[in-house]
Amino acid sequence: MPRPEKIRKIKHPPLMEGFKPFGINKNKPQIVKLTFEEYESIRLIHYEKLTQEQAAKHMNISRPTFTRIHNKALANIAQAFIEGKVIKISGGRYYIEGEWYKCKKCSKLIEGIENHVQCYNCKKFGDNELIKFNSKKN
Repeated sequence: MPRPEKIRKIKHPPLMEGFKPFGINKNKPQIVKLTFEEYESIRLIHYEKLTQEQAAKHMNISRPTFTRIHNKALANIAQAFIEGKVIKISGGRYYIEGEWYKCKKCSKLIEGIENHVQCYNCKKFGDNELIKFNSKKN
């Protein structure tokens, strides 16, 4: 019987839900799914400039598991890029570290309700303008 899969820690949720190619006229575009942990692997390696060993520790997984997740993310991004497909970020076995909120109006990410200040382009201000990210384990 295989070992149960560890739930991966995500430190920073994505700002967007995905990406769409432009210049392709498709009514029903094909979608490539990128899981939250695949997104996090790209963020840690290519944006935060961590080594795979450091990134694996951040996600609370082994380095070989991290490498498999990262390689799958790169393959999915390459497929979407080459074939002109939409990338949708969703799903996976993860939990988000801390409490994260997103402004409904301007999509600004806020870590912790105590850090909520009026967004630059938002005319109204209040907690009802926020969407809470799922912070429990999936």
